[in-house]
Amino acid sequence: MKNILVLGAGTAGTAVANRVSLGLPAGWAVTVVDPEPDHLYQPDLVYLPFGLRKRAQLTRPRESTLRQGVRWVARRAARVDLAGRRVVLTNDDSLDWDLLVVATGSRVAPDATPGMLGREWRLRVHEFYTSQGARALATALRHFQEGRLLVSQIDDPVKGPLATIEFALLAEEHFRQRGIRHRVEIAISTPGAGLLPGPTANRVLRRLLRQRGIRLTQEFPIRSIDDEHREVVAVDGRRISWDLLVAVPCHLGARFLESSALTTASGFVSTEPRSLLARGQDHVYVLGDAAELPIAKVGSAAHFAAEVVARNVHHAVRGDGRAEAWDGHANTFLATGRNRALFVDYNYDVEPLPGLFPAPGIGPLTLLRESRRNHWGRKAFRWLYWNALLPGRPLPLPSRLSLLGKHAPGGHLGADLRA
Repeated sequence: MKNILVLGAGTAGTAVANRVSLGLPAGWAVTVVDPEPDHLYQPDLVYLPFGLRKRAQLTRPRESTLRQGVRWVARRAARVDLAGRRVVLTNDDSLDWDLLVVATGSRVAPDATPGMLGREWRLRVHEFYTSQGARALATALRHFQEGRLLVSQIDDPVKGPLATIEFALLAEEHFRQRGIRHRVEIAISTPGAGLLPGPTANRVLRRLLRQRGIRLTQEFPIRSIDDEHREVVAVDGRRISWDLLVAVPCHLGARFLESSALTTASGFVSTEPRSLLARGQDHVYVLGDAAELPIAKVGSAAHFAAEVVARNVHHAVRGDGRAEAWDGHANTFLATGRNRALFVDYNYDVEPLPGLFPAPGIGPLTLLRESRRNHWGRKAFRWLYWNALLPGRPLPLPSRLSLLGKHAPGGHLGADLRA
């Protein structure tokens, strides 16, 4: 029996395992390695601090998300042996593989920033990227009456980079509904010069923040957190004060991969952006947050990449010499409060642009423009996630970026965008 081994059962790993298992010829098996008993719907973690979701609504038992025929090994991987084509588990058992798919995601690393885990941790310094952190932040928000709320992304890359903006906008609505918005200053700091690829989307986002009275400081990579003076300190020594700090911690790759010669200094796997093969390997595929790619770490990118990886795994199993290329397609919702949301759609080569999605002239989603339809689209996506994306069923969305329905500033798409 030959084995396709998938490391990780998050969005990327589950979707690719389920897709690969469909139509697999006799003599091949699919095995998934992940120690966690539950699957977490991460996009809605941002709602937990505001009491808009409960943790039980975001999880399902792991075994219920994997198709029949996909073997789940509830163990933690300890080491990848590329030469021997095996993965060693923490209990010293090992699993052999003929094809390997790395979908180990990313992990938040608050300990990577000096001062974050100081005396104010989970009191006045918080994160919402874990359910434990989101619940602690909910308590802090309930007791926060006045002062500066600072939402800071420590460094790049992180999964869901727009979550910083999303949280600040939801916080603005939260304080407004409590009648204390005039007593709370909301500020954001980001490490880079752009919130999204390209100038068009960034102009839209900056305008939206100005309209909501939210201060934005860009190009502010954080070196440390000074909890004694309640300040974040940039690498160049600049400081921003806070009364309540919501930090998006540094994200790193899986620890056990560090000894595999697959990873970069941050622990993410160096990946060919089109083939999604690990660099220098012809039998190791990488997707989702684990991959070091020139695209944001968002769930939709993992889904679209899973389609390509699954097809290429099938090509490799059949030995037909074929391979498909991924265009880096990603799209994401940004909840903006007031029952509205933004939606963006882009890839490696085309920046987020205004228009309608997925059908020109119809939509129903509006690109780079707040709408109630986008809000309902974000809510509907949760159902699609559990019932179509994870099981490996086709979504009613194009897997490759389409330019239909989009328009560039100036009223048309130039030849450079059609290339």
